[in-house]
Amino acid sequence: MPERYGPWATLRTRFRRWAADGTFDRMLRAAQARADAAGDVEWLVSVDSTIVRAHQHAAGARKGASRPGPRPVQRRSDQQDPPGL
Repeated sequence: MPERYGPWATLRTRFRRWAADGTFDRMLRAAQARADAAGDVEWLVSVDSTIVRAHQHAAGARKGASRPGPRPVQRRSDQQDPPGL
């Protein structure tokens, strides 16, 4: 970071505080409102599915097709639930 911003620990603290208290959200809304008032915002958004990628499971692939998941943990007999539970 440039020295003019101060120590990195101060920046980290400020960033976390601003993220938690909504400062960044308010800054974004204010910038959007100014741009909208000036006519600089195009609110119509079109998403072309040829550029949107889905996760392999969303596309119908079998679970575990890419790699096997974790194996189940075998319980020892002294850890088994008593009969009737």
